[in-house]
Amino acid sequence: MGQNECTMSNVIKYFFRLLGLIIFIFLLYVLIGLIHATLGDYQPEEIIDLKAEGSTDLKVISDSTLSVMIWNIGYGGLGDDSNFFYDHGGFFLSNGKMIRAPQQLVEKNVKGITQLVDANKADFYLFQEVDLDSKRSYHTNQLDVLQKTLPEYVSSYAKNLDVTRIPIPLLEFWRVYGKAKSGLASFSKYQPKASTRYQLPGAFAWPDNVFTLDRCLGVSRFDLANGKELVLVNVHNSAYDKDGTLKKQQMAYLKDFLVNEYEKGNYLIAGGDWNQCPPYFKFDGFMPQEKVEGEYNIDGEFLPEGFQFIYDTTTPTIRSVENIYERGKTFVTLIDFFLISPNLKATKIKGINQQFQFSDHQPVYMEVELQ
Repeated sequence: MGQNECTMSNVIKYFFRLLGLIIFIFLLYVLIGLIHATLGDYQPEEIIDLKAEGSTDLKVISDSTLSVMIWNIGYGGLGDDSNFFYDHGGFFLSNGKMIRAPQQLVEKNVKGITQLVDANKADFYLFQEVDLDSKRSYHTNQLDVLQKTLPEYVSSYAKNLDVTRIPIPLLEFWRVYGKAKSGLASFSKYQPKASTRYQLPGAFAWPDNVFTLDRCLGVSRFDLANGKELVLVNVHNSAYDKDGTLKKQQMAYLKDFLVNEYEKGNYLIAGGDWNQCPPYFKFDGFMPQEKVEGEYNIDGEFLPEGFQFIYDTTTPTIRSVENIYERGKTFVTLIDFFLISPNLKATKIKGINQQFQFSDHQPVYMEVELQ
């Protein structure tokens, strides 16, 4: 073998050794990340009593008309000038999409959210994706921000995400999604007699279940002047559930809960981000030229006669976050709405159309009368 051939052989051996070492280090990084996340995985009990923050002298609801606003605030990171890497299939690479919005955009969105909430007074607010301590929202305690915006309200918080480090995009380990702690925040002008977190059934397979939300219901109970209870349910069902298996399990749990409460004579309002359309609503109704797979409707026979889904047919509540929002071009539909029991009558429903300025969802306001 000549000297040149020997040198080339050594170079090739060195190259493959180096390649093998790089692959080994990468696999070790992935393995350590999975072990770390799995050992620290948030595994809540099925039923957890929640602490009420704040107090009010309004212990019993005597008004016959009540108002509620729902809003998935998107942790302040998904305003109209943001896109999101994961909705573009970015498990391995961000593909030029935002892993997290710049801090100035998050601060702008949070400020806009508080201003909009302050301008739209309601008896109750049900918020989703409210961060306590997350890298994506620059570790701002958004529950505290909302409490300062609504100082005369009582709040409760149901955590549904608590991960020390989400290691995606996998091949951009130097700027991964990172720590995430988030949940459902419920605010009321009245003092709740109890606030409870109910864990919903179903979960993605490992390891996805370690890094995705532990879906739950945030339930608040209030005494009514007629001796019954108003049961207010904060909803946020599974996303990225392509065949709907998880949502079906969660909806079956919710059905049993609602029917049982109604049979006691209680009044029920459930509202939030259902991650599916109400019965018979056309998913592409706002943009029939666009076809998006993976979404579907709640079964029209989901609940006994008299229960009603309440929504504003004129206003979309969610947009696609694959790209920055462009009015008339970005796909929009409706997945944020209310469900009320037969002993309630909706007298007003209004989607608050702010062209997705501060979140990828839009708030919805409802007024109901006790029958």
